[in-house]
Amino acid sequence: MNLIAIGDNVVDCYLDQEKYYPGGNCVNVAVNAKRNGAEKVAYIGIFGTDEKAEHIKYALNKESIDFKAARTAEGISGQPQVSLTTEGDRVFIGGPKNTVQHLLKLQLTDEDLDFISDYDLCHVSCYSSMESELPKLSKVIDISYDFSNNLDLEYVELVAKHIKHAFFSVAELTDGKLKQFMDAIKVFNFEVVALTRGSLPALFIKGDYIYEQNLQPIKVVDTMGAGDSLIAGFLVNYISGENMRISLERATHSAENTCKIYGGFGYPREF
Repeated sequence: MNLIAIGDNVVDCYLDQEKYYPGGNCVNVAVNAKRNGAEKVAYIGIFGTDEKAEHIKYALNKESIDFKAARTAEGISGQPQVSLTTEGDRVFIGGPKNTVQHLLKLQLTDEDLDFISDYDLCHVSCYSSMESELPKLSKVIDISYDFSNNLDLEYVELVAKHIKHAFFSVAELTDGKLKQFMDAIKVFNFEVVALTRGSLPALFIKGDYIYEQNLQPIKVVDTMGAGDSLIAGFLVNYISGENMRISLERATHSAENTCKIYGGFGYPREF
């Protein structure tokens, strides 16, 4: 199975540790896809020209992620500031807005589309600023999309016709609101829908069947990137032909491993 991720790259700056870690939804998914057994993984995004961008590239090289199609623009990398609770939950508390990811938007060329079409699946997120590129992207490859906690149905409708696999974070919804949301998104006919619920078991929906994640008790160090790791683990196994239950079990194991380390996938560096 070969996966390409297109979108955000950042460094997560842990204020209490005075260290930063490479991350961003699409970078995290790419790295964890490779760790979960994907044969070929690539990443396209916009890198800054600061030392933080160089550290992200260093980590991607170490993880054998191909980023030759990525762009570089003069400016600083995304660098959200992070604090950890005593339970290991990450809390974002700000960061600069004049980053290359905020100021610039990726546009795919015909050469990019030729390169992308060699992969089995493309992962994009709502942080990728790729909404306008989805129509042409979906013509050459299947797309998985992380909506994160953007549950606005008008936004979902805007991109849904281009998406095959949809991931949502619904931890803030009550049971009643969750049921309403699940009913509302049926009209979009995603092949697979995943609903992560924080510390509660995630729900994966295929057709009329709902699969519930089986959580094991583990010692959580840091939840940063756990959802991205879950996505990567699921996609690699599911697209490779495993059934839903096995894919979800392996995805859960992937997320558990991520919760045992700091950062989305390690590689700390001091400020």
